[in-house]
Amino acid sequence: MKVISVVGARPQFVKLAPIDHAFAKAGIDHQIAHTGQHYDPEMSQSFFDELQISAPHFNLGVGSGSHAQQTGAMMIALEKIFEENQPDLVLLYGDTNSTLAGAIAAVKLKIKIAHLEAGLRSFNRAMPEEHNRILTDHAADLLLAPTNEAMKHLSAEGLGEKSIMVGDVMVDVCLATRERVLKSAPELPSEIASEKLSADQYYVATIHRAENTDDQDRITAIIAAMQSLPLPVILITHPRLQSKADQFGITLSSGSTHSVKSVSYPQMVSLVTNARGVITDSGGLQKEAYILATPCTTIRTETEWPETLIDGWNVLATPESLAKDVARAKPSKETIFPYGDGHAAEKVAEVLLAKFGN
Repeated sequence: MKVISVVGARPQFVKLAPIDHAFAKAGIDHQIAHTGQHYDPEMSQSFFDELQISAPHFNLGVGSGSHAQQTGAMMIALEKIFEENQPDLVLLYGDTNSTLAGAIAAVKLKIKIAHLEAGLRSFNRAMPEEHNRILTDHAADLLLAPTNEAMKHLSAEGLGEKSIMVGDVMVDVCLATRERVLKSAPELPSEIASEKLSADQYYVATIHRAENTDDQDRITAIIAAMQSLPLPVILITHPRLQSKADQFGITLSSGSTHSVKSVSYPQMVSLVTNARGVITDSGGLQKEAYILATPCTTIRTETEWPETLIDGWNVLATPESLAKDVARAKPSKETIFPYGDGHAAEKVAEVLLAKFGN
């Protein structure tokens, strides 16, 4: 059985790692198409190296651009790859433009599609990611859901018969990485290695979504709020944020905020595990913070991971409420664990072989 995985962004590399390992054990012929949607050697190659992922068989190098430019370029390249290599199945991850491009290219060639992390819904149609999720789910032949909540969404859309709950593959790699990094002190990014940061005495932040970065007044207010916090903020700076900051004349490293270009996945897990809290608009980081039992403050009006809101482990914030929200006490109740048992990737391999192996 030949499967081509389509990936192109940091969260997808993390999800890819346990899948690649599980497929190797199961004897699945697994090929990786890296679209280059978030191409940066430090954001890309380091993840493949540190998570021991097989080298990509195909590197598209698409890079940035408008949604149409980026998605269209990926579709053209992926169509050629699929035609030449004739996979039995295309496996798609999450909700990026890479995901949607893979779905459209595969479905037009009548190649079977499985969607990992299917069924997530923010119910905010202003988000490009919401369009990508919904369109991919409705194009796919098999929907691999991470939670029971996701299964309910799929059933409500008439997709229940082709859906199966496998758990969340990010749990597999996140917990395994945590066990490794707990044995040593947090490894600080090189830009702030000289800082004296103690555990529980700093925040980790990421901001990258268009609704936060593309409006000058809003991104200015978000950065100003972080810079005025009483504890240091390690701002892991996405290329989109840096580009918009340069455009609007915003200095990211000022006040409490220390901008760093990127961190490895083990560094990220270590930093989040030891942080007072996380500030983000990322879906993946919300969930990682929850898995690692670190309070999260999400600068959005909704979340596709509603279970993280239980007992205040995650709260939805505005720039104006940020200072108050991050200062809240750590919840006294333990996190629930709706994401599976840490063996989701093995279940994915079993399900694919059972449904498509012949």
